[in-house]
This record gives sequence, structure tokens and C-alpha cells, in this order.
Amino acid sequence: MKRAKKLAALFLSLAMVLALAACGGKDNTNDNGGGSNGGDGSTADAKLKICIITTTGIDDGSFNQNCYEGIQAFIADHPDCTVSDIKEPDYNELVPTVERMAGDYDVFVLPGFNFSACGDVAAANPDTYFLVVDSTITDAEGNPVTLDNVYTMTFSEQEGGFFSGVAAALETKTGKVAVVNGMAYPSNVNYQFGFMSGVNYANKHFGASATCVELPSYAGVDVTGAAVGGNYIGDFGDEATGKVVGDALIAEGCDVLFVAAGNAGNGTFTAAKEAGNVWLIGCDVDQYDDGARGDGNAMLTSCLKVMDVNVQRQLEAIYDGTFAGQDAFLAADTDSTGYVSAEGRQQLSADTLEKLAECYEQVKSGAIVPAANFNGHTPDNFPGL
Repeated sequence: MKRAKKLAALFLSLAMVLALAACGGKDNTNDNGGGSNGGDGSTADAKLKICIITTTGIDDGSFNQNCYEGIQAFIADHPDCTVSDIKEPDYNELVPTVERMAGDYDVFVLPGFNFSACGDVAAANPDTYFLVVDSTITDAEGNPVTLDNVYTMTFSEQEGGFFSGVAAALETKTGKVAVVNGMAYPSNVNYQFGFMSGVNYANKHFGASATCVELPSYAGVDVTGAAVGGNYIGDFGDEATGKVVGDALIAEGCDVLFVAAGNAGNGTFTAAKEAGNVWLIGCDVDQYDDGARGDGNAMLTSCLKVMDVNVQRQLEAIYDGTFAGQDAFLAADTDSTGYVSAEGRQQLSADTLEKLAECYEQVKSGAIVPAANFNGHTPDNFPGL
């Protein structure tokens, strides 16, 4: 994962400088989702005191929530442990919040690319564990670091994006589809490029005829300053702009929208539901319930990034003393990416499901390698196309 570290370093040197400034987070403490397992609201006797810090809360129905569900699953098996959640919407205050609270918890679960600059904080607190989701970490100078008390997990989001693109291309009636993202961090660009790869693959191999629509006014710029196109809301919490982008894409004729934008994506969901004839593809978790539209449902399927299971596994390792710090890259070959195929939780045709199953095996085996932000491939030229 050296490539991800080096590229993250380019973007994060300044962030680390800002992060070292003293500040505080907004503590929305919620022990075990409503009270400590001890029954008295105290975490003093907990074997592991866990803290999760997010920018948009643990109830976003997607990325943050799935990480939190992994913690909850762990605590269900270990009632001697507790969890608190902290919401800090200011991106520049995230690492300082970790620094300020490092002495109060045994484990931090940190979902999001914005925590990449926590290397110095983790190094200064070797007895505290850090689980960083969606990024590797750097020190104050932006140098990539690997520490014994830090487990970072990055995912092959391009695989989930690929499955979404194949599904969109096969199910569209207008021939126009789009992906809506939050910010152009590597994970989101991976989803975008994977989606575009999937559309191109379905066009070439399955007889589809779909076009990816991009709005120039919402084009993204990645962490290296490169233009990546796409449709970027510019934030993960701005539902109003999420709806503006959704409405604009629908006005362009799109009838399938893949939404990878956290809370901001709820605005895009609203646009699709109001339109009435537009399908949605959810992201990170099964978002079928979020697609409810009158007596029907707008959710075609969801792509999956299995964070909860991997968070739970590392908490178990900390608890039983087998934890080993590392930078883990998780993909279909460890069942860490995929798409929803369960009956009643998706609305894909039998033909599309059959073709997706075929694609999944090829992605899992490495025969298909969708384009990603930094893997050297493009949506028009990748292995397997």
C-alpha cells in the first residue's frame, strides 16, 4: 500500500500542521448507543473504552454508520466494553480532537480520509489503539508511517463502483447514468472510476448502450490536484447541494444514479424519489430501506464495502491480545467488497444478476481490474476490458 501512502502524503502535510493546533471536538458521547453496559452510565471499569469520531455522525445510513455497527457488534459480545461517539464537523479540527482525547480512551475508530494526519498523535500514544478506515497515515511532515498500535484499512472501492456501473448500464432505459460523489478523496474517485469502468465493460461485453453523464460545474479535483471529472457535491453533509446535483443530472436524462456521498447523498435520494422514474444505487452498505418511495422503492441495489466486519475483527484482536498494526488493503478476495443480490433487497433483473455474478468471479480472481484513482488504469483501458 506504499502508493496510497505516498499520494496521501502530498495532500496531508498542510493538514497535519493545522491538526497540531490546540482545539476541542464536539462530544456527543453515547456509551453503547444509549448507556454503558455497567448500567450506571460510567465507563470507568470498562475493559476497552472505544471512541468513534465522525464529521457527520454515526447515523448517516452509510459509511460512518457501518463502522459504528462493527463496534456495536463487538460490544454485544463483550459487555465489559463501552463506546462513545464524537461528532466534529470541522475537518481541520478532527486530528486535534483525537490528540486532546487520546488519554481518555483505549481505542479510536476513525472513519475517513481526514484522519490520515494522525500519525504523530498515534506515535505519541503507543498504548492507545487506532483503527483508521479509508486511509493510511502520515507524520507531521507528511511522511507515511506504519505503527504497531495502528491498523489502517483501505478498500478496493473501484470494485463496488464497477459492479454498480455494470448494473446501471444494464438497467437504464434512457441510456444515461451517473455517479454522484461527496469529495474527491481517493476512495470516492475509486468509486467514480470503477463505475465508469463498469459502464464501459457492460457496453463492450453485454451489449449495453449507456453513457456516463458529468456536470462540468461539479467536476472533481483529486488530492494531487488532477482533474477527475465526475459529479462532486463538495461535501459529505450538504444535502441541499446533493439535491441540486441530483436534479441537474435527472434534467440531463439520467435514470440511474449511483450515490457515494454520505449524508449529502440523501439530497440526491430525494431528487430521485421526487422524479419518480429514476433508480438509485446505494453505497457502502445495503441502503434499500432508504429508497422507500410511496408504495414502492427507488433503490435498484447497493454496492458494499464491508467495514463493520473488519472493524469488529480488529476490536476482537485488541481484546484478546492478538492485534498487529498494519496497513491492510481489502477487496473481493477477502469478501470485503461486493453488491446486494439478496431477494427483497434489490430490484435487478434476473439477467443483470447473472451477469453481475459472472463479473464478481472475474474481479475476485483478478481477471478484471477496474480503474482506480492511482492504480495506473483508466475507465477506458483496464485489465479485462
